[in-house]
Amino acid sequence: MELTILLEYGWVLVLLVALEGLLAADNALVLAIMVKHLPEKERKRALFYGLAGAFIFRFASLFIISFLVDVWQVQAIGALYLLFIAINHIVRKLVFKKKDDTEGKEKKKSGFWGTVIKVELADIAFAVDSILAAVALAMTLPNTPLPEIGGMDGGKFLVIFIGGLIGLIIMRFAANLFVKLLQSRPGLEIAAFAIVGWVGVKLAVLTLGHPDIGIISYEFAHSKEWKLIFYGILILIAAVGWFMSKDKKEQTAE
Repeated sequence: MELTILLEYGWVLVLLVALEGLLAADNALVLAIMVKHLPEKERKRALFYGLAGAFIFRFASLFIISFLVDVWQVQAIGALYLLFIAINHIVRKLVFKKKDDTEGKEKKKSGFWGTVIKVELADIAFAVDSILAAVALAMTLPNTPLPEIGGMDGGKFLVIFIGGLIGLIIMRFAANLFVKLLQSRPGLEIAAFAIVGWVGVKLAVLTLGHPDIGIISYEFAHSKEWKLIFYGILILIAAVGWFMSKDKKEQTAE
């Protein structure tokens, strides 16, 4: 390939790694919240299944992307699912806190496979979101002499594949980091669920901006302005949650 094409592919790969890193952080936070209530050994197993599912669904969606591009229903289900998780947990935490505390032990013993199923459902929604975003970025690249893979130019496919793989590696470490953070600062839990709900809003905006729906303009749903708004509010929620929460050691001392 020509040097100019290689440079263009290299630049898009850098952008794609940054994009996948942000999406992986979203995904990792959802995984961390979902497995947080499990005992340590089961939590590690559930995280393993969740990360394995993220890998499988992400690359499966890459091969069938030409079909998934038109299936807005997948993103709609993902949006509703994440919004339900967030609202359900925040309401239960704030309104039914005492009842939850008395039932906590039973849920920890019996909730492993139910948790794994919820994690895999979230993985599907994130896989579609991730690959659609990656394909939209890679499609701006020129074609290469490489053979097609899955109906896509070989060079573009490899860029998306590498970006997705790096995103999964980031997710692997971020998920464990978020679990430890939520354990050390329990007060962050409500903020974390608020972020999950905000991620659900992002998927809802993408769904409503789909050409077959058209409630929101496609241009806005994929614009830099909306992305800046989304990540700005996400950082704001995280910052407020951080300053409003206390370290577990500080709480114990008090």
